[in-house]
Amino acid sequence: MPFFQTSLNDVTIFEPSVYSDERGHFFESYNEKQFNDAGINAKFVQDNQSFSKRGVLRGLHYQLAPFAQAKLVRAVYGEIFDVAVDIRKGSPDYGKWTAAILSADNKKQMFIPRGFAHGFLVLSDYAEVIYKCDNLYSPAHNAGIIYNDKIININWPISHKEIILSEKDALNPALDNAENNFVY
Repeated sequence: MPFFQTSLNDVTIFEPSVYSDERGHFFESYNEKQFNDAGINAKFVQDNQSFSKRGVLRGLHYQLAPFAQAKLVRAVYGEIFDVAVDIRKGSPDYGKWTAAILSADNKKQMFIPRGFAHGFLVLSDYAEVIYKCDNLYSPAHNAGIIYNDKIININWPISHKEIILSEKDALNPALDNAENNFVY
C-alpha cells in the first residue's frame, strides 16, 4: 500500500502509483476507499491552492476547534519542505515536528490530521501547492505559531535570511503563547 507513517503518529505520507509511458503519466491523487482502508477517514469539503516563489514560508497554521482542519497536501509544480507539528496538549509528541519533501516530480502527499499545525517552505524557484481540507475555512478560528519557535526547533533547509514571511505569519506567537484548544 502506498502509505507511510512518519515519525509523528497519524501524520502519513501517501506515494501514489504513477503510470508513465511515451505520452506522459497518470495517477490517482485521491481515492476515498484507498484512504479509508489506510485509516484516513477525513471527508474533504474544500480545496485550496497557492503559488509562491522560492523562500516563501507559509505557516505554521491551524484552525481552532470546532473548525479544525485535517489537510492532504501536495505540490503540483515545484518543490516544498512540508511540515506538521503536533500541538495536541497531552500528546507524547507535543511540540515535535516531522517534514517531507513534496514535489511535482515525486508526487508524494502529506496527510496532516486535526490537532497539528502545518507549514511549508518553497525550495524551488516557484511552487504551486494544492491541499484538501476536511472543514471549511473560518477566519475567526484561524491561528498560528511562529516558524522559528525555540521549543519546536524546526530545521528549515534554507537560511533564515532567505525566508519570506507574510506580515501576519511574522507576528505569530511562540507555541507556549499560542491559542490552542486541542487535547490528545
